[in-house]
Amino acid sequence: MQIEPATVPPAQRLDFTLDVNGRPQRVTVDVRTTLLDTLREHIGLTGTKKGCDQGQCGACTVHLDGRRVLSCLTLAAQVGARKVTTIEGLAGTGGGLHPMQQAFIDHDAFQCGYCTPGQIMSAVACVAEGHADDAAEIREYMSGNLCRCAAYPNIVAAIEQARGSIRRA
Repeated sequence: MQIEPATVPPAQRLDFTLDVNGRPQRVTVDVRTTLLDTLREHIGLTGTKKGCDQGQCGACTVHLDGRRVLSCLTLAAQVGARKVTTIEGLAGTGGGLHPMQQAFIDHDAFQCGYCTPGQIMSAVACVAEGHADDAAEIREYMSGNLCRCAAYPNIVAAIEQARGSIRRA
């Protein structure tokens, strides 16, 4: 249930600007509002998925200053001036797909697609963090992202394909 800012006592409301996908987003939220709920319900970016809402599935993964975080466990008020990147902000400026997005398509690294945005965001971070040297390392550093459809071999193959393009970027 979404709490409208007008019904929240002023002492529990925050009015601030988030940098989301390179654009300022002015929001007014309850101080207890997660980054996930802020993105989905207040800004309208629904690509980031709400899976378990307990930090166990990885469906809500976004980047804060290039580092992956679980947005369901991050309060919007904690973000401050850091840059938030969601799956919607991953594509190139001309609308072209990010190499990881293309690799997921090339390798059929999704089935139902629900976990895919979080998987892709984690995969990009996995490569950027230097944890994609081999399949075993990829599996280890992607283990926080669950896929109920079990597309794991295809996800690993996609990361292996994209890692060269991302490292060169």
